[in-house]
Amino acid sequence: MKYLSPLICALFIVMIPLWVAIAKQSPSIAEVLKSGWQPVIVAMSISSFGGLILDKTVTNPNFKGMAVFTPVINGVGGNLVAIQASRISTFLHFWSMPGVLPYKMRQHCPNPCTTFFTSGVNSRSARVLVLLVVPGHLLFLYTIHIFEAGHTRFSFSFVMFYLTAALLQVVILLYVADLIVRLMWRKGLDPDNFSIPYLTALGDLLGTGFLAVCFHTEWLVSGPNMVLRH
Repeated sequence: MKYLSPLICALFIVMIPLWVAIAKQSPSIAEVLKSGWQPVIVAMSISSFGGLILDKTVTNPNFKGMAVFTPVINGVGGNLVAIQASRISTFLHFWSMPGVLPYKMRQHCPNPCTTFFTSGVNSRSARVLVLLVVPGHLLFLYTIHIFEAGHTRFSFSFVMFYLTAALLQVVILLYVADLIVRLMWRKGLDPDNFSIPYLTALGDLLGTGFLAVCFHTEWLVSGPNMVLRH
């Protein structure tokens, strides 16, 4: 069995030329094959830092429950920011052409108020996504609590710290999405292909980092009582 993993990896590597030949049959996919490597590689590098944070944290037996919450906070943040990035990209494709920002988006570096508190459709979308964070995470927290999968007591302070971390993650991601999508569009790149890998990787890094801070803060407040003993 110890040779199974290397054999599977070798099989996938050997089949790469076949998949490339098939993909190149489509002109649009062939373009992605040429230019789509940079965001993927950079995104993998960013995500690896989140993995290092998780590895350093879960080795502490008091924080082993963090491994259960990490895919939840990262998954929610990544999906919400991908929705917003695609929403802004669709808006740009509809109202402008690559390389030229619409008149209402000529500001290269918008402030957070422009992202969240204007009457524009993208701002309204950002506000709706922010409002989904708390009820969505409460549902996931309840599910984890029912199955007793988190090895962590769901005290009021822990829930507040967790929701604060989740809100901060999503707010930062939505603002960065506004910046990156504008930047990609000005460079003539398709934001759907180039911005989402960066944003989801940043979501992993922020989510893991904020979750580590959440667990450490709860440990300072509750001490050993935060760990659910079986």
